[in-house]
Amino acid sequence: MIKNLPERCLVSACLMGLCTRYDGKRKPDERCIEQLAGQHWIPICPEQLGGLSTPRTPADFAGGDGHDVLTGQAAIIDANGRDVSAEFIRGARQVLAIARAQQIEYALLKARSPSCGLHNPVGVTTALLLENNIRCSEFG
Repeated sequence: MIKNLPERCLVSACLMGLCTRYDGKRKPDERCIEQLAGQHWIPICPEQLGGLSTPRTPADFAGGDGHDVLTGQAAIIDANGRDVSAEFIRGARQVLAIARAQQIEYALLKARSPSCGLHNPVGVTTALLLENNIRCSEFG
């Protein structure tokens, strides 16, 4: 359990059981749902906000991490070889705009996601949020 969770936060929509995963399937994270009981949360999917469809071709880093994608030093390439970095960056910027508009200071994000992962490597959206002093943790 996360201690001292702010009253309002962003959360990866897929963790809450919305059909936003790359494969279009529903896979709620019960621990995350339990954690957010009684909280005000705003579901986000950076990949959809960036213009990618659901379902969509899986994608991953080609060198580096989310910070590197944001600076143009790495890319996000889908399984068909298409560079989808621009969509990932656009989605990250949309999430940051939502956080700012709603004065959100905390995000619970999907682990092992090229958008939302926090560790090994950090995702594009997570990197942008962290660079803007929005605290992040991950589930799933």
